[in-house]
Amino acid sequence: MSLSIRNQIPGTVTAVTVGEVMATVKVRLDGGQDLTAAITLEAVKDLGLAEGSAVRAMIKSTEVALATGPVTGLSIRNRLPGTVSDVAVGGAMATVKVTVDGGELTSAITKDAVADLGLTAGSPVVALIKSTEVSLATA
Repeated sequence: MSLSIRNQIPGTVTAVTVGEVMATVKVRLDGGQDLTAAITLEAVKDLGLAEGSAVRAMIKSTEVALATGPVTGLSIRNRLPGTVSDVAVGGAMATVKVTVDGGELTSAITKDAVADLGLTAGSPVVALIKSTEVSLATA
């Protein structure tokens, strides 16, 4: 199956914490970073997720925010440090490719944000991803 979601990063489930309807699933990405996904309990059961399960974390590029330094005081669980590898600017939007340990993320942000942050190839950034925006697929 092919998907339009650009960000598909392999990893392994390290913990599943279940609630009545939702669950948080902690994933150790192949590059060593930890990622949290908040998904339905039904999805956990349907996918058969448990500690040790191989998964792919999938994130739409529009759900990857970028910061140019450490960020505090946010509820966003997922903060992956990386380096900008490419910036493509269009009329209103831009695509920023970020190399992280073990993979690459694509972020779709406004061209104004690129200018305000001074993003160019080689810029250090932190990719910010809400746990509710991380989908999981079994590998």
